Parts: sequence; C-alpha cells; structure tokens
Amino acid sequence: MNEIDTSQLVTQMRAMAAAAQGNTTVQPTNGVGGDFSALLSKSIDSVNAVQKEAGKLGNAFVMGDKNVSLAEVMIAKQKSGIAFEATLQVRNKLVSAYKEIMAMQV
Repeated sequence: MNEIDTSQLVTQMRAMAAAAQGNTTVQPTNGVGGDFSALLSKSIDSVNAVQKEAGKLGNAFVMGDKNVSLAEVMIAKQKSGIAFEATLQVRNKLVSAYKEIMAMQV
C-alpha cells in the first residue's frame, strides 16, 4: 500500500482553505481583463479530470490493485465531490444573475 504524505495533505488543505476564503487571485488570461468563457471552460475541464481520476482510482481499488489504498480512493472521491459542488454553485449563481438581468426593465 502507498503511504499518505501528511505534509503534502496539510499543504493541500491549507491551499483549499485559502481559496475558499478568497485569498487567491485569478490571473486574467489576456491583458484586458480575461476571457470568462475560457476560464469557465478550463475550470470545467479541471473538474472533469478530477472526477475521471477518482473513478480510475475507485476502479483500480475494486479490481484489487495493491498500489491503491482505500484512503487514496476516499480522498480522491471527496475532492471530486467538492469540485463538483463548487461548479454547481457557480452555475447556480450564473443562472440567478441571468434571471436578474432578464428581469430588469430597459
């Protein structure tokens, strides 16, 4: 079985906590102000990659791969769940902003 590197895990948890508190800044993709659609697409692709990796780890564990521990599978599944929930919240905010804009009188 693989051992979990606790220092790396703590570092990742601190980075996620900082991101959740808004302490990270998103760099624009171009000089003007960034391309929102490209940023959104990149984020969705990232969530998709995390979910695929979690699925692969889960399948490997179920098939009896000795190199994959249950802890790794559970952490990967939690990461993919959190990433999906964050994406869902962004989608909900976008939909509510769209509805608000459509309700405005011109």
